[in-house]
Amino acid sequence: MINIRLEAYKIIHKVTSKNVFSDKLLTMMSRDIRDAGENADLLYVLVKGVIKMQKHLDHIASLFTEPKKFASTNIKIKILLYIGLYQLIYCDNIPEYAAVNETVALARKLYNEKIANFINAVLRSYLRSKKIEYPENVADRISLEYSFPRDFIDKWLKKWGAEKTEMLCMYYNDVPKLHIRINTLATEKQRITDYFERRNIKITPSTASSNILITEQARDVLNEIAFTEGYYSVQDASAAMVVELMNPQMYESILDLFAAPGGKATYISELMGNTGEMIAVDKFPNKIKKLKHAVERLKISNMKFNAVDAFKFGPVAPAYDRVLLDVPCSGWGVFQKKAELRWQINQDVPKLLKLQENALKTGAAFVKSGGYLVYSTCTMNEEENEKQVERFLAKNKDFQLIPAEKYIPECFTQNGFLKTIPFEHNMDGAFAAKLIKK
Repeated sequence: MINIRLEAYKIIHKVTSKNVFSDKLLTMMSRDIRDAGENADLLYVLVKGVIKMQKHLDHIASLFTEPKKFASTNIKIKILLYIGLYQLIYCDNIPEYAAVNETVALARKLYNEKIANFINAVLRSYLRSKKIEYPENVADRISLEYSFPRDFIDKWLKKWGAEKTEMLCMYYNDVPKLHIRINTLATEKQRITDYFERRNIKITPSTASSNILITEQARDVLNEIAFTEGYYSVQDASAAMVVELMNPQMYESILDLFAAPGGKATYISELMGNTGEMIAVDKFPNKIKKLKHAVERLKISNMKFNAVDAFKFGPVAPAYDRVLLDVPCSGWGVFQKKAELRWQINQDVPKLLKLQENALKTGAAFVKSGGYLVYSTCTMNEEENEKQVERFLAKNKDFQLIPAEKYIPECFTQNGFLKTIPFEHNMDGAFAAKLIKK
């Protein structure tokens, strides 16, 4: 029998100590759990939940210990407390006695009786009071209550104010719904809707894209044979709209210079009806390999692959009808799905800005006269978005902004750009600009 809490502990420790993402680790472990005939739901809940809420959980734990002494406590011991507290605070389906007893037993198994007694004392102290105090300072309170680094909160308060910043944090801490994109090469909307209805899977059509459906039954949808056979993919509506803004046409030649993980590239091929050519470039061979698997599953036949750095792809010639630059960015828009991203403090924004600037310059050289350049990010940082495009247009007079509302619903646009805000649109935060080469 697999100890779910122990496996969750191992993954959380690996993620927090080695600055890695949990998804691959979760997928590998959940496969073993299912093979053993058990349910992997608790594993996902604990891992994603604890990683997201670790700052909040750390604050609570410090209130029921000696704060200064707790600050120097080994992270391995803290993670045990986080797991125990998370169950007590957020897991209504787990009895309090089970949350405490199982966490204490895990501490005893991993360490010793002294550590087990410490964990037991803190968790029971919390249960006796459950009163959580926060600082009066708004930024400090929001940072601790919603578990975000203070520097993010400062930026968001300046940009949106306290009420909207709290709305954004609440959205990011909520369990994400699954957005799926219908593969129009293989099926049509009514057929796939009927398919889910027959299986008692509740889906809702997206108001943003006619090819996107939304569900809360993620595990059911991803375990369906229709997914394996390529009738649909996982893609957020905000990402789908980037491709719809691009508006790929049949028999064109299209270049995606930062193609992995491939959601946008495969959607481009689908909208092209497998005609023309879709060139996917990414410098990581393992990501290109995954993209090839997706292409096989979706029965796409017009895509060519190049495992090369986008800045070294060539020959450089204005040969493409459309070029997509879905550039590396700070990722503010996807904090709901990528729990770890809020803690990865190795993001060098000035370095990202330079990379994005170079990407625009590189991508522009591949666009033929009368062709289009689409620049997109999954962040809401104006320095990486509007200002980046404005700087490019100031230097490149042969390019001109095409209003996004010509191609996507106007409520998802602002000043001619595609712009989605999570707490307003209930999807990831994204930005895109469509430019025409005159």
